[in-house]
Amino acid sequence: MKKIFIAVFSLFTFVCSAGAEVDKSLISLAENYLNSITGLTGGFIQTANGKQEKGTFSMLRPGKVRLDYDNMPVQLISDGKDLYFFDRSLDQITTVPLTSTPAGILVRKNIDLQNADINVIETGKDKNTFSLKLNLKGQEGLGNMTVVFDYNPVKLNSWSVTDATGAKTDVVFQNLKEKTNFDKNYFQIQRHKTISTSGGDSFYD
Repeated sequence: MKKIFIAVFSLFTFVCSAGAEVDKSLISLAENYLNSITGLTGGFIQTANGKQEKGTFSMLRPGKVRLDYDNMPVQLISDGKDLYFFDRSLDQITTVPLTSTPAGILVRKNIDLQNADINVIETGKDKNTFSLKLNLKGQEGLGNMTVVFDYNPVKLNSWSVTDATGAKTDVVFQNLKEKTNFDKNYFQIQRHKTISTSGGDSFYD
């Protein structure tokens, strides 16, 4: 199960198809929107391996992200430096660098999708949405993510990550609202130490 959750944020092997089209006006639209937002919160639906999970998504630029799942004792939290997968039922934490994840692109202090270390390898649009497929320059063989935005007004709609086997993890956002006044420790893992009645130490939320 942990692999599924880390796949939401991890980049895997991807070969760019020839002839992909890039519309620079869509890149600018996404870039301007992302740089205009400091914080967001709302719901999400994650689909992976035919299974759906719901929860709450929050982000605060620069660098902070949190996903809480409604029906599982797990969290994904970035404190601005690293991304933590916290399994509360096992009191187990797995850490990956935020810079190695798609989430790291979206919560940078300054988001530059055209001249920095990011490749926009394909863009697309329909009546109500537009999308950007991204990878990192110099790491083109390590993976990609696709971010979808609503038009009018521009708003984050969803993202998807495809792994080396072609399996996809999709995250669709719901009722996103701007928010910046999160509690001081909201983007920190909360572990409260207490004394176990059976001897030794234990943790609870």
